[in-house]
Parts: sequence; C-alpha cells; structure tokens
Amino acid sequence: MKWTLFTAALVSAVAGAVAADTPLTQLMAQETRALRAISSDRLAGYVASIETEVEYSRDWLAQQRVGGTDKATECLAEALYFEARGESVRGQFAVAEVIMNRVDSPEFPDTVCGVIHQGTGKKYQCQFTYTCDGSPENISNQAVYGQVSKVARLMVDGAPRQLTDGATYYHSRGVTPSWARNFAHTASIGVHHFYRKPVQVSSN
Repeated sequence: MKWTLFTAALVSAVAGAVAADTPLTQLMAQETRALRAISSDRLAGYVASIETEVEYSRDWLAQQRVGGTDKATECLAEALYFEARGESVRGQFAVAEVIMNRVDSPEFPDTVCGVIHQGTGKKYQCQFTYTCDGSPENISNQAVYGQVSKVARLMVDGAPRQLTDGATYYHSRGVTPSWARNFAHTASIGVHHFYRKPVQVSSN
C-alpha cells in the first residue's frame, strides 16, 4: 500500500506541473494507469532492489554470505536445480534472470512462485517442464542445491541482470521450438539459448 500511495503522489506532483492539454500530459496519464496496475509487492521490488557486483564463478559464489530463505528463494532454487543444475554458475544466473524478468513482465504472474508454477497441473502445458512432467521432484544432490540456493537468494535480493538482455524465454540447444523463429535471440550461455518476445507496436 505504501508504495502505491508513494507512486500516486509522485505521479500527481509531476502531472500537476504540466499543462492539461499537452501530449506529455496524455503520456503521463498512460504511465499513471500502468503504475496503478502494478502490484505493491512488484513495485516495492523495483524501488528496493540492490546492486551487487557479481563474478560468475564457483569460487566467488562460495564466498558469498547470503540471508535466510523465503518462499520466493525456495521456488527459484528449486527451478534452478531442475532446470540448470548441470550449468555453470553463469548459466544458472542466466536462467534465474529469465524467471525474474518474467516476474517484472505484465505478461506473467507477478511472483517468483507464480511464474515458476504457471500452468502446473496440466501435463506438458506448464512453463517449466519439471513441474508438469509427472516425475517426482527429488532433490538428491544437496551440494548443488546449496549452490543454486545462493544464486536464487542473490537474484531475489536484487543482483543485476546483465547476461540475457531482458530475456523472458529460453530453450536448450538440443531442441528448436517453433516460437524461437519469431523471437529476438539475446544470448547463448552454456546449453541454453535466450530470447526476448518482440514488442508489439500499436498502429495508433
């Protein structure tokens, strides 16, 4: 709530300084509607994000002291374990970026767990296959899980997303999904290719 009130006050203050009949005012009105559509939790994340210098190596990651876990971190760590546990640290951060970028996108649920479990329950119709392939989700390698949990915690805490150029999709190198032909390829890291959905430009 406090972030919603803060945003409304900020937008009102700026808009009040602009003449009511200018194109800029119309643009401000559009931005105001967009801001009001953002959940308070997501907006808080924008404002409170921290900047962390990241070195994508196992040695650097091992030296990091991270905070305790929460539901978002647990969901992200689980996804990284099943989607990218065989990847390098860089590859794990890259997959985490996609998930966090989806959280920030209005086209997807606005929580980490919501993004990861979108479509779960419908076999092979989910966003992340491990959640709907019918196989049990057993975490057997605790050392690897500990590593991806650190990656997850750092990303949830606001580590910079500098690997995939805003990607919200990825696929492994062993497949070629039809959608990839129409999406902007942003990066290739480890066994994954990363993509960003084309922006739809209004004709108005």
